[in-house]
Amino acid sequence: MALPSAADTPPALHGTAALTGPVTLATLPEVRAFLDERPGFSALDLSAVTALDTAGAWLIVTRSVAKGAEVPVTGASAAHGLLLQTVTDALPAPQKRTRRRAHHRAGDELAWMGAAVSGYGAVIGASLGFLGLVIARLGNTILHPSRLRFTALVHHMQQAGLNALPIVALMGFLIGIVLAFQGATQLKQFGAEVFVVNLIAVSILRELGILLTAIIVAGRSASAFTAAIGSMKMREEIDAMRVLGLDPIELLVLPRVLALVLMLPLLGFVANMAGLVGGGLMAWIDLGISPGMFRTQLLMDTDVSHLLVGLSKAPVFALIIGVVGCHQGMQVKGDTESLGRRTSSSVVIAIFLVIVVDALFSIFFAIWGV
Repeated sequence: MALPSAADTPPALHGTAALTGPVTLATLPEVRAFLDERPGFSALDLSAVTALDTAGAWLIVTRSVAKGAEVPVTGASAAHGLLLQTVTDALPAPQKRTRRRAHHRAGDELAWMGAAVSGYGAVIGASLGFLGLVIARLGNTILHPSRLRFTALVHHMQQAGLNALPIVALMGFLIGIVLAFQGATQLKQFGAEVFVVNLIAVSILRELGILLTAIIVAGRSASAFTAAIGSMKMREEIDAMRVLGLDPIELLVLPRVLALVLMLPLLGFVANMAGLVGGGLMAWIDLGISPGMFRTQLLMDTDVSHLLVGLSKAPVFALIIGVVGCHQGMQVKGDTESLGRRTSSSVVIAIFLVIVVDALFSIFFAIWGV
């Protein structure tokens, strides 16, 4: 581009900056350098500009507003003026930053808390609706047993039940050892070491055996259910099922939930037996209680009702884990980030609900004296 006239050559703090020649993307660096040398110009003359494009118009518009004071642009042709006006209208409005006052902070926290509670309420409501849908499909399957996919049911019983036996048995064995060791340490102070058998039996059979088994299954199976169904949701396989007239709840959800309902009591029983074996072994090593004495004390002072109370929780825990895992899988969107977030949420929600329901069971059995 051509430089301004000789009258404007010295940097003028309060004068008119005249641009000549083309003001386009190709000459943008020269135009910018020229305007930078004259930061205090009071007007911008475009009468000698021969060509103007969007890049040049953007530079002129942005430089004509200096520190909030608008600098007039003169001498522009009709076409150049229309382009300048179009660029001006397209520029985003300046954002005014407002300082947050201290007395608004408590209100913001309250609003955040309300939004969080509302979100959790919506999740609980959606889960309850999904549970009702599963129960309705289960009732329909009971009336028409031929609709149940036995192959899928057996497959999920193996995946969620039989394959979990080793870790569940190991967990129960170690919990029995820990209970016996800690109980023996405390009961030795009172000379009541023999009652460690009652401590182990009641704790494992009534509470810890089935609770810890449900937590392990929640971390293992709920995440697997969410990942499997979520992957199908991402690949639009569930939409294809609906197009073909197939019910995803009946095909995908019901076999998984029924498999957990059937296998979790078995896993809980295995955990109970492994816990008793571990507790008996530690009592023999630490307290000198022989296996025969342990068995006699167990049968004499421990009622079978403790075992039934613990196992009665298993179907409820299984229903919670299965429904939560499948429901979170059905909520997956079309990206991997959603799949990972839903998988983590399914484990957290399932474990939380299992613990809450176990507490409610304990209160219920205590009130009724069971």
